[in-house]
Amino acid sequence: MQEETTKDTEVKDQNQSQTAAEQTQPEQKVEEATQPEAQAQQTEPVQEQQTAEEPTVEELLTAAKEENAKLQDLYLRALAEAENARRRAEDAVEKAHKFGVEKFAKNLLPVLDSLEKALELSKDPEDPVMQGIQATYRQFVQAMEKSGMTEINPVGEKFDPTRHQAIAMVPAQEGQTSGQVAQVFQRGWLISERVLRAAMVSVVQ
Repeated sequence: MQEETTKDTEVKDQNQSQTAAEQTQPEQKVEEATQPEAQAQQTEPVQEQQTAEEPTVEELLTAAKEENAKLQDLYLRALAEAENARRRAEDAVEKAHKFGVEKFAKNLLPVLDSLEKALELSKDPEDPVMQGIQATYRQFVQAMEKSGMTEINPVGEKFDPTRHQAIAMVPAQEGQTSGQVAQVFQRGWLISERVLRAAMVSVVQ
C-alpha cells in the first residue's frame, strides 16, 4: 500500500511539473514574439529621422545655384572695384600732368606782372634795356602757353564770376551794356581750363 501511495505521489508531481512547463512555454513564446516587434518599433523612428535629414537632389541643386550666384556677385563687385581703382589712378596721373606745375606757375605770375608794368612805364621803346625786358616777357608768355596756360583778358566780354573778380562798378559809356567788363586791371590765367588766377576787372553798372 505504501508503494502504491508513493507511486501516485510521483505521478502527481510529474503531472504538476508538465502542467507548469506547459504554462511557462506560452509565456516565453509571447515574450519572444514581442521582442522583435519592440525592436522594430525602436528602429522605425531612427530610420524615419535619418530619411528626413537627407536632402534631395533638387535641394542640393538649389543650394549650389544660390552659392554660385553669391560667388558671381562677389566676382562682379571685385571686378567693378578694380576698374574704379584703375580709373582713379588714370585720373590722378592725368591731373598730375596737367596741374603739376600749378603752384610753380602761380608763384611766377607776380614776376610776369612786374615785367608788364615795366613795359607799360617804358618811355623809350628803343632803349636796349626795355628791348631786353620785352624779349624776356615774350619768352615768359610762350613758356607758360606751352605748359598749358592761357591768359584771361576779358575786355568787352560779359562778366563771369568764375573767371573774373570785380573790384569796381563804373557807369555805362557809349556802346557798353550792363554787366560788361569795362577795364582789366590785372589779367587772369587758366591752366588746362582751371582758373589759376581770376582777372581783376571793373564792370559796367
